[in-house]
Amino acid sequence: MADLIAAAATPRIPVRNAAGGALGDFPVRRIYCVGRNFADHAREMGAAAPASKQDRGSPVLFCKPADAIVIDGKVPYPPGTRELHHEVELVVALGRDAPAGVLAPAAAMALVFGYGIGLDLTRRDLQAAAKAKGLPWDTGKGFDHSAPVSALLPADDIGDVTRLDLSLQVNGETRQLGQLSDLIWDVGEILHELSKLYALRAGDLIFMGTPAGVGPLQVGDRYLARLGDLLEYEGTIQPSRGT
Repeated sequence: MADLIAAAATPRIPVRNAAGGALGDFPVRRIYCVGRNFADHAREMGAAAPASKQDRGSPVLFCKPADAIVIDGKVPYPPGTRELHHEVELVVALGRDAPAGVLAPAAAMALVFGYGIGLDLTRRDLQAAAKAKGLPWDTGKGFDHSAPVSALLPADDIGDVTRLDLSLQVNGETRQLGQLSDLIWDVGEILHELSKLYALRAGDLIFMGTPAGVGPLQVGDRYLARLGDLLEYEGTIQPSRGT
């Protein structure tokens, strides 16, 4: 039977090697995100930071639509908000399907295809209003163009990702700077936690959480995100396209 409508294209992210050579494209299946995964950011958002691993509880997890990714860096200012905020994050790309059941953190790392850097853009005023009423804050996180992301580098080209820092400049001023060794939940632990709730598959992305320094973006702002000295991703905030 013929399709009644044309299927939307699968979002794809370019993959390159450490020398800058193109390796192909990564088709995106889902986007998972981790909230409050740096102690300094948890505190700036008014939440308590765990004193030890035993005090962590469960991670804050949420999703964005796969078609929220932005590759070219041009982000239209979203409708419905006056407080668009940046959150620079490590992005983990999965290249294998997870086996059935709950993954052990060490075994989970075998799923990782590569890494990138991205922005978890947030309509902060909508998120804050939902939180104040005890309601879900999906509209503050899961909107069009809310997941700008760099090209991906294979995991073997990066090695131990915890040795790297991530940073964000806006109009030449450093807004965020954090060490990935300071993640409350590391990559293997987050994949373990996600596997309790979801069937992880090749094509999934995980935005790993942001360090302190989140703040507003305005039309005309230029941003530059860095993952150590291995990856850069830059772009601009464009005028709104309306709804």
